[in-house]
Amino acid sequence: MYDSQDLVELIREQALQLGDFTLASGKQSNYYLDCRKVTLEARGAQLIGAGMLELLGDPMPSLVGGMAIGADPITGSMLTLAGTRGIPLRGVIVRKEAKEHGTGRRVEGPYVPGEELVIVEDVVTTGGSSLRAIECCEAVGLRVKRVLAIIDRLEGGRAAFAERGYELSTLLTIKDFGL
Repeated sequence: MYDSQDLVELIREQALQLGDFTLASGKQSNYYLDCRKVTLEARGAQLIGAGMLELLGDPMPSLVGGMAIGADPITGSMLTLAGTRGIPLRGVIVRKEAKEHGTGRRVEGPYVPGEELVIVEDVVTTGGSSLRAIECCEAVGLRVKRVLAIIDRLEGGRAAFAERGYELSTLLTIKDFGL
């Protein structure tokens, strides 16, 4: 069961760091959210998986996934919980670069072109990572419906998605941490 206050406390204890940081977007920040410390921990994975399944709502898409490696544990926790609930959900992994061996694919997983996909992400700043994932998924024929994230830093990501016609839904925003 998802409890937003439990998730806030867990992230505050394990993932929120104060200091001077350069983010993946290139922006400077006085805090950093390393959500892998939560998504790769049993209680955190359970809370995030349950919360993300609630955000998916009805009708349920066929697929969830996003850019490796941040989205991978989120996708895994969602699939695991969906499986225990009898929900037929599948996942994809979007590689940062195409493999140079095997099939050379950037989007991996049990999908068929034309299926609906919801992109998942840990932290949204500008939305750049998820927008790259969307481009890759659409290039293989998937229909991206929207984006789900654990935390929105409220630094332009929502507007970047809206500008391209995608809705962003999040479990939390940085305001939940008093920042």
